[in-house]
This record gives sequence, structure tokens and C-alpha cells, in this order.
Amino acid sequence: MSEKKVRNLKNIDVYPIPTVCPYCGCNVVFTNNAEIYGKEYGNGMCYKCTNCDAYVGVHSGTHIPLGRLANKKLRELKKQCHDAFDVFWKTKRERSAAYLWLADELDIPLKSCHFGWFDEEMLLKALGILELRQERRLSA
Repeated sequence: MSEKKVRNLKNIDVYPIPTVCPYCGCNVVFTNNAEIYGKEYGNGMCYKCTNCDAYVGVHSGTHIPLGRLANKKLRELKKQCHDAFDVFWKTKRERSAAYLWLADELDIPLKSCHFGWFDEEMLLKALGILELRQERRLSA
């Protein structure tokens, strides 16, 4: 592994490796993401429930999950949050400043402000904050 790659790995926030699915209680395996998509995407690896549709990708070159295991509903909420957040930070802020603002609005530490880590309740809260901010911006 290159020195640059090793340096970048030190900056990755670590989410616990899933072993049991929170949705159905079955085992989770580290596998190729072609099992989900029919062909390999990105770095090609993920954690996947052996029973239901829950899965999560990993940081390239590692076994470190990008966040929590997610079923279809949670994946859709994460996508909605990312879409709303992208509109927000790309209009007026640097991405890091936007995450700082969102962490403050959610009353959580900045290092915990990852959509991939959020449960359904926190994703809904973040989405509400982002949508309200967008409404206020459009009505101003």
C-alpha cells in the first residue's frame, strides 16, 4: 500500500463492523457487492445481511464500513439527506463548514455527523432541518 493511501486511512472515522443484522437478526458477511448489484461497483466490497436486503459499502482498500447496515428505507433516507445537503453546501458554503453547521443544528459532535452513521430518527431530523433551511432560503 502506498504511503499516501496509509496516510488517508488514518483520517477515516471508524464505524463498528456489522456482524448481526439489526433488522432480522441474521449473520452479516463481508462480500463482493456484485451480489447486490449484479456487477461490481466502486471498490467492490460491502457488508451484507445473509437474509434480508440490508447492506453497507466500505472505505476503499479497507474493511471499514461507510456507516451502519441499511435496509431500503434507510438507504432512501440517506440519499434524500445527501441530496438536500449537497444543494445546501454547494450554494454558499464549504462542505466542512456545512457539516459544522449541521452538527450544531443536530446538537451532535462534528465527528459524529455522518449520514451513513445516522439511524432513521436522526436522518428524519437532519432532513427536516435541511428542508426548512431550503424553504427559508427560497422565501427570502
